[in-house]
Amino acid sequence: MQNGLNDNEIIAEILRGNQQAYAELVKRYQNFVFTICLRYTPIREDAEEISQDIFVKAYRNLADFRGESKFSTWLYTIVNTSCISFLRKKRLDTHSLDDERVFAVADNIDGGMRANQVEQKSRHAMVNEAIKLLGPDDAKVITLFYKAEQSLEEIGRIMGMEPNTVKVKLHRARTRLKEKMEKHFTQEVRDLV
Repeated sequence: MQNGLNDNEIIAEILRGNQQAYAELVKRYQNFVFTICLRYTPIREDAEEISQDIFVKAYRNLADFRGESKFSTWLYTIVNTSCISFLRKKRLDTHSLDDERVFAVADNIDGGMRANQVEQKSRHAMVNEAIKLLGPDDAKVITLFYKAEQSLEEIGRIMGMEPNTVKVKLHRARTRLKEKMEKHFTQEVRDLV
C-alpha cells in the first residue's frame, strides 16, 4: 500500500493517525540505520538494540520532522546521537583472568569466530575493516556517501560544512581508504584486480 508513496507522504499518513504506515519507513531505513550503528559498535546485538531504540525515538518525534531535508538526513541525526549516548552509557565489564569462568566464556565464543572469519574474506568485510582503520571524519564521510547514499549537500548538513568541502573531504578519504586497503589487505586487493 505505501510502496508508491514518498517518505514525506508516508509521514503525513502517520501524523494523520495511520500508525501502520510507520512500518514502511522502518522497512526502508532499517539497513541504513543498522549499518551506521555497526560503525559505532561492532557487537551485532548492541547495534540491533540501538537500531530499535532509534526507530522508537524517530516515531515519537516524527511531528518534529519539518521536511526541510530528506527524512534520511533527519534520521541520521537521531542515529548519531543515539549511538554516542549508548557508548557513553555502556561500561566495559572487567573480569579477573584468575576466574575460570572467563576462560569458559572465551572458549564458547570460538563458534562465532569461525563464521566471522568466513565473512571477513568477502570484499564487503574487507572494505568495512579498511574503513575502521580510517580516522572518524574519513570513516563518517565514506559511510554516509557510500553506505547511506547521502548526497554531498546532505552530508554537508549532517557534518556542518559546505558541499564543496565535503567533496574535498570525500576525495581525500577515498585516497586514504585506498592506501589502507593496499597496506593492510595487499593480497586481497591484488586478487580483486
